[in-house]
Amino acid sequence: MASKYDGLARIIIQNVGGKENIAGLTHCITRLRFQLKDESKANTDVLKATDGVVTVIQSGGQYQVVIGNQVSEVYDAVCEKAHLADMTSESEDTKKKGLGANGGT
Repeated sequence: MASKYDGLARIIIQNVGGKENIAGLTHCITRLRFQLKDESKANTDVLKATDGVVTVIQSGGQYQVVIGNQVSEVYDAVCEKAHLADMTSESEDTKKKGLGANGGT
């Protein structure tokens, strides 16, 4: 189903290095939290200049794209466009096993 965030999702996927570069994706209240295979493939300046992206933060092995209150809708669109539907269940399994890097935030 098309959403108003499809265009933003495509831009984000392209500028994190493509769906092949995404090793994992979760989100918190305001941020998309990517685990990228190769952070050097990400176009941080392009993402920071993109309407709908507040900023980008690289911290603790995560590539965080700050979206704001619409993060869950953008997350859904990114998962749909990059065919990452299974990422949520994998990250939930990881948290349940105590393997999460940041305590589930």
